[in-house]
Amino acid sequence: MAGDGDDSDLRGELERLRRENDDLKRILYSQGTGSDMAAGSGQEADAPRDDAHLSIIVIGASGDLAKKKTYPALLALYNAKLLPSNVDVIGYARTSISAADFRSHITSKRVPEADQQEFLARCTYQRGSYDDASAFTELSEFCSKLEHGFRHANRLFYFAIPPNVFVTSARNIRLSCMSTTGWNRIVVEKPFGSDFASAAKLGASLRQYFTEEHLFRIDHYLGKEMVQNLSTLRFANSIFEPVWNRDHIELVMITFKENIGTAGRGGYFDKFGIIRDVMQNHLTQILSLVAMEQPVSLNAEDVRNEKVKVLRCIAPVTLDNLVVGQYTGHGGTPGYLDDPGVPPESLTPTYAMAVVFIKNNRWDGVPFILKCGKALDANKTEIRIQFRKPPGDLYHHMEAAPNELVVRVQPDEAIYMKMNTKEPGLTFEKLHHTELDLTYKKRFDHIRAGLPDAYERLILDVVRGDRSLFVRDDELLAAWSIFTPTLARLERDRIPPIPYRFGSRGPPQADQLAARLGFKRNVGYKYNVTH
Repeated sequence: MAGDGDDSDLRGELERLRRENDDLKRILYSQGTGSDMAAGSGQEADAPRDDAHLSIIVIGASGDLAKKKTYPALLALYNAKLLPSNVDVIGYARTSISAADFRSHITSKRVPEADQQEFLARCTYQRGSYDDASAFTELSEFCSKLEHGFRHANRLFYFAIPPNVFVTSARNIRLSCMSTTGWNRIVVEKPFGSDFASAAKLGASLRQYFTEEHLFRIDHYLGKEMVQNLSTLRFANSIFEPVWNRDHIELVMITFKENIGTAGRGGYFDKFGIIRDVMQNHLTQILSLVAMEQPVSLNAEDVRNEKVKVLRCIAPVTLDNLVVGQYTGHGGTPGYLDDPGVPPESLTPTYAMAVVFIKNNRWDGVPFILKCGKALDANKTEIRIQFRKPPGDLYHHMEAAPNELVVRVQPDEAIYMKMNTKEPGLTFEKLHHTELDLTYKKRFDHIRAGLPDAYERLILDVVRGDRSLFVRDDELLAAWSIFTPTLARLERDRIPPIPYRFGSRGPPQADQLAARLGFKRNVGYKYNVTH
């Protein structure tokens, strides 16, 4: 495992990258490409302008990510009149495809055709290679024709492409496709590297062409309603702050469960595994919002500064505090190794539980348990904050269950507090475990049809220039520093994952580790979202 020297190297690298970024910012600003420097750095989000045109260029428009996530989100935003009225969406990819076939490719099957026509009329397609500078020049010329007559031309480049072509595309945009009369913003999808070194290298490569202010790294979990609600829950309600610390909280468990396997994408998943795919990004981002100190303001940089501070207080995960598993077949359902895209000797984890500790005054000694896996017994993401027993504990003889604050991220978004009450009746023989319940679909009538997709919120924030829900470079590296040493150890020593049955809770060793840390599982309790 990483020693003190390794840790100081990581911290030094973070500081060096921040200085590099500041130098590059000054250089680009002096070259006249700093039109986006102010947005999201203390000022209010951009307001729409009648004399401005917006070109949204989807790089990799013919792929699955664009089809399933990017274009549906843009359609929803357009129909809700949240995009500027002067907007065009230009698809760019290597695939040779006719205008009619592309239109069919991006047409949503979930929205009536009549409700898509106006949006689709604004969608076009340009074919070109990611490493062809002349093709990007042609793309820029095409955008310029759409922008003709407008005083300001803003361009949003959405990278729905594999990471191996991020830098090539960024270079060609910088050299051949930048707007000179408005802002330029680059949206980058994960994965952002596979460990600390590769993430740092990717960041340094992108910074050759763009400053941090141009880059929007998407972690779509930050766009989910209940994740956004964490700061409101904590800092807009005076009842929580006095008990939000090690004196009152026993432990925090952040859980991501999928009840499906990797069928259809096993080959892709095997390159990363569950720690890289879910834990290092989604769960660590949630952890930072749960554990951070109150920011100076809701300004993007103030929030991200606090997230970085708390992540830098976390030591790398040790093998003693890690359980990894891999699902096996059950009842006719194939196991992970049965996936035709997965190597037969693969040791890639499909399940992981890691315990981290935050070395600061608020959280010292409190276990944060991060748990994620595929092919499990449920499909849900939740944050479970388990409180300590009350001093004196008058009801110890009645087996009082611990208080818990639960934030259900998905599905059936909810916040509920589990508490003990007297069992109704003339006698007082036992306690009843119940909850104070805020289930969103019951409380907010206007969201019964469902909350907006996370991608809708995130793309809208890019257009507005609000960086609050995007991952900054030092934040990304601080997260990688927590997991890189153990990932290297797992792979170097070829540590085998523990087999667990498809549809189970995962390896029993994970529950045993959680129990040793003080987690109390209320086996008989079931939260009912329909009552």
